[in-house]
Amino acid sequence: MERVLRLVISCPDQVGIVARVSGFLAQYNGSILEANHHADLEQGWFFMRNEIKASSLPFGAEKLAEVFAPIAEDLEMNFQVTDTGINKKVVLMCSRDSHCLADILNRWHSGDLDCDIPCVISNHDDLRSLVEWHGIPFHHVPVEAGNKQAHFDEVERLIAQYDADTVVLARYMQILPEALCRNYPGNIINIHHSFLPSFIGARPYHQAHDRGVKLIGATCHYVTADLDAGPIIDQDVVRITHRDVVEDMVRLGKDCEKTVLARGLRWHLQDRVIVHGNKTVVFN
Repeated sequence: MERVLRLVISCPDQVGIVARVSGFLAQYNGSILEANHHADLEQGWFFMRNEIKASSLPFGAEKLAEVFAPIAEDLEMNFQVTDTGINKKVVLMCSRDSHCLADILNRWHSGDLDCDIPCVISNHDDLRSLVEWHGIPFHHVPVEAGNKQAHFDEVERLIAQYDADTVVLARYMQILPEALCRNYPGNIINIHHSFLPSFIGARPYHQAHDRGVKLIGATCHYVTADLDAGPIIDQDVVRITHRDVVEDMVRLGKDCEKTVLARGLRWHLQDRVIVHGNKTVVFN
């Protein structure tokens, strides 16, 4: 696969941003393989994502960021440069439910997700054999009643030890402490088994059944200190009827959950998601 450098930008909107960026890349003979941009007229904000053929530039990602910095400063840009030749490290976290974890591991094993998975962390030991079959270290970090902080201290130590770029909560049924959320802004991804903002918190399928809804869904979002309120990356829904009991809704919902989580993670790994406030722009 052709190695690519990605230049992702957000800044106050004004005339000439696209010309300025494309002119800069042309100056170094940069070949643009994909270009996306969006202007938010209400917020007056501009978003851009470019994929540049790495071999067309005379330097790598670090130097590209260095030479682009004066333009970014002039246009008040937030920007990042990433290199597809360097895989992001994704630490997975789970509890007892296997569907989301198994789906991600399968996609990774078959080469559908471009990342490294250095370890899986769980507060239960149930999924150890599944993880270790894939040759990935499994860390069982139990939660002691009345002393959850010890669990989170060890979780944070492991995430740092493995130098994680991204953390994925693959149905990890614990609420992360605010400090951990702050340390990885825009890099902790959760799947919530509800079409947020409806049915926040525990047992959403039971809540949905009691309400008599005709659509259930799943929401992939970034984790913040506010429970189930972080920027949304992706959502999907499944139609149900009065004939469906809670068990049917759980079964249908699991398929939706794993698909939405995998899609959101893929877009994140491909630098297609730009967070702005509590919303996202997704160049999918």
